[in-house]
Amino acid sequence: MDRLDDDTCYAAITRRDARFDGRFYTAVVTTGVFCRPSCPARTPKSTNVRFYPHAATATEAGFRPCRRCRPELAPGHPEWNRRADLAGRAMALIDDGAVDRVGVTGLAAALAVSERHLRRELVATVGTGPLQLARTRRLWLARLLLDQTDLPITDVAFASGFGSVRQFNDSMRRTFGEAPSTLRRRPAPRRADRTITLSLPSRGALRWPGLHTFLSTRAIPGLEAATEAGVRRNVPGGWLELSGPDTGGRALRLRCSLDRLADLTELVPIVRRVADLDTDLEPIEHRFEADPLLAARLARTELGRLPGAFDRFEIAVRAIVGQQISVAGARTLLGRLLVMTRNPVSVPATDDDDDGGARPPSIDRFPSPETLAAHPLDGLGMPARRRATIRALARAVADGTILLDAGADPERTRAQLLDVGGIGPWTAGYITMRSLSDPDGWPVGDLGLRRSLAVSAAQLEASAEQWRPWRAYAALFLWQSDPTQNPPPIATASPRSTTSGAPT
Repeated sequence: MDRLDDDTCYAAITRRDARFDGRFYTAVVTTGVFCRPSCPARTPKSTNVRFYPHAATATEAGFRPCRRCRPELAPGHPEWNRRADLAGRAMALIDDGAVDRVGVTGLAAALAVSERHLRRELVATVGTGPLQLARTRRLWLARLLLDQTDLPITDVAFASGFGSVRQFNDSMRRTFGEAPSTLRRRPAPRRADRTITLSLPSRGALRWPGLHTFLSTRAIPGLEAATEAGVRRNVPGGWLELSGPDTGGRALRLRCSLDRLADLTELVPIVRRVADLDTDLEPIEHRFEADPLLAARLARTELGRLPGAFDRFEIAVRAIVGQQISVAGARTLLGRLLVMTRNPVSVPATDDDDDGGARPPSIDRFPSPETLAAHPLDGLGMPARRRATIRALARAVADGTILLDAGADPERTRAQLLDVGGIGPWTAGYITMRSLSDPDGWPVGDLGLRRSLAVSAAQLEASAEQWRPWRAYAALFLWQSDPTQNPPPIATASPRSTTSGAPT
């Protein structure tokens, strides 16, 4: 991470510039607290401040979070969305809960480095090691649950990933200076059911309409359902619903009901990824406003957030299923796919199931790579070659040949995808764009983009070079701003482009 110099940081806190929230933290030596740059408190003297690149670093240095600006509620650093080096991949895996699942040893193994080297890289980049980063992640979730839910303290402890209530209480006292029961200064409204509602902050305006349209039009029957307010999806042991905006248009509303509260530790970062909450859209817009192909459209259509994946393997299968057909056609085929490999779940009714939204559907997850690798997929209504491509991809993901996880390198994954028969440059680019949330993922040779811009394939690729490192946002924006693609097809490349990249 390119650390900001002290003068830039001090100028930002003097302006109370919210654009820097999450990019660095200001610790005040005279008070022992650390704040986000937009903190409304009186600006401290420059001689009394220290700047840290991560909240975990400030905490490890002995500072506690400010109770006024609540730095634990700041959105994540946008740089982690586009870094593919060791530190960036490690940060993505830690945020995805890797340390809680497999420990530091497993994290290092997943990155093919030693624990010592991993810690050295993280200390050099963010100032602290993987254990402290994972601990801070758990503490921030616990603080959110204490503020926004009425869960008992014991439930908060386990829901945020702590192994014991004693460990949880000790960690909260050390970090926040108070016991969890004291931090909960006002009682949250009592729930009439098991539903939990959280407000997840976004970096800048949420821009929910574009996200809502994109996710709703791609809702797979039996797994997801579009509602007037948002999108519902079943998850193992329950369901979730996303809606917005909240808190002045700068937060996403997450409602969920889970049998295992501990699943929240993995669900919250997934939701943040799906809604692309940590990306700063402002510099991307400024970049696009200077491009003649994009500037006119920006005047009438706002730049949207890049929808991420609930299930990364699912997005890869969606891309293959959607080759050469419309969104509606792909949804139909994907619904059939779920029925063929059915994994039913019984979702209980909630008191607010009649609030205008559809009841959650009855399948709780997308089929695993192992399931699809072994399934013939006969009767799906899809060409045999495309079915073979799905099974080949499933085998490669199941045996670890292709990695579709938070620590995957987009360029390496793209190259591996191209080795699968039936996957060409368009499909590989779309998978990295959506499955890996690669901001520079690009659907090579997209016929819809060529028609929308009235350019040749060569002209489109030349223009796309000017949009680096934000080509995924440019593709999404062009799809969403073109009235002839409403909604845009999942795939608009020619059949030959799935293998040769030569669109018709």
